[in-house]
Amino acid sequence: MSELVATDDVELTVLLPCLNEAETLEICVTKALRAMDELGVVGEVLVSDNGSTDGSQEIAVRAGARVVHAPIRGYGGALLNGIEQARGRYVIMGDADDSYDLSNLGPFVEALRAGHDVVMGNRFKGGIAPGAMPPLHRYLGNPVLSWLGRRLFGLRNVGDFHCGLRGFNRDRIRDLQLCMPGMEFASELVVRAALNGYDIVEVPTTLKPDGRSRPPHLRTWRDGWRHLRFLLVFAPRKTLIWPGLTMFVLGLLGTTILSFGQVEVGGVGFDISTMVYTCLAMLVGAQLLLFGVFALLYGHTEGITSQRQVARWGRIVRFETCTAAGLVLTLLGLAGSIYALTVWGSTGFGPQELTESLRVVLPSSTTIGVGVTVLFSGLFSSLLSLRRINTPVTSTPVVEAEDELAATRG
Repeated sequence: MSELVATDDVELTVLLPCLNEAETLEICVTKALRAMDELGVVGEVLVSDNGSTDGSQEIAVRAGARVVHAPIRGYGGALLNGIEQARGRYVIMGDADDSYDLSNLGPFVEALRAGHDVVMGNRFKGGIAPGAMPPLHRYLGNPVLSWLGRRLFGLRNVGDFHCGLRGFNRDRIRDLQLCMPGMEFASELVVRAALNGYDIVEVPTTLKPDGRSRPPHLRTWRDGWRHLRFLLVFAPRKTLIWPGLTMFVLGLLGTTILSFGQVEVGGVGFDISTMVYTCLAMLVGAQLLLFGVFALLYGHTEGITSQRQVARWGRIVRFETCTAAGLVLTLLGLAGSIYALTVWGSTGFGPQELTESLRVVLPSSTTIGVGVTVLFSGLFSSLLSLRRINTPVTSTPVVEAEDELAATRG
């Protein structure tokens, strides 16, 4: 490997989150230090301790690591603290259980030096030793979540979405202002990097059974669900907006066609009972669409989604736009309802032809429902778009103000 002339005093920080890892922490620190020495890298091993009670802190210091206390509990809390405390221009994070190959950091360092923002390890390409990964994780959890991540966020080059050994440019990751304190931090880092257009690549790495005698901190179903939930809520366009828009358009099309009479397709007749569900599709679709846009607006307010993602949809749900659209839809629905009432009145408000009456009443009531929903959605979107002043307003203390007034009068 070619020698690097670093512009910073410390080029690389190997970051290890720690909670009672006395059995394996020393060997992890030793491997990382030896790897950096062999690569000619000026670096450090940083242990971000989450409140260990087994002497892990002292073990890490004796092995040559720098130890910092992570005040926020959790995997993400420890890593967030470590990223803030890291001195290296690049950071490679890994687990302190001796399951990842910290003695082979060369591919990560090379990729980071080449200018990539995030370098993911891929255990499926590098090799998974027998017993290193439970079958449920290996054949279901990781493949499904990785596939979902690729589909939702366009991460075509990431085949191992949840590999815990990964490197990144420290300042670029700090700019993302990550915030997840739990295991879903692993997903947040990749997702937020992808949404912000970061350059993400993979390198092969290996996984072996960890060296601890106790069970791992990871909980299969709890943490798997947290990862899945995070992926879904971070992609409102694909999970809410586009499904909602599709459902609304199909419902509108079906309702419009059935309002003119029964339709037969392939020998199957569709009539009023079908119209009930097409109207329902309009209502549900409109609400999903609006919820998705609200999610984008909220994400932008919290610094999660970019302005580019919000701009187009934000204009659609502005207060003025929603008010105008909501009033038009409500008036159309009221007009249809008045027409149905007039037809009923022409018969002396007696028995009605239910089928023909519902062809007008169902679309009219649905249009009113959608209109009112859109109308008040404008108010809610305006609330999400409000900005507060972050700079504290300073005021002159009362005593000082009275002194100034007295001096002026004197």
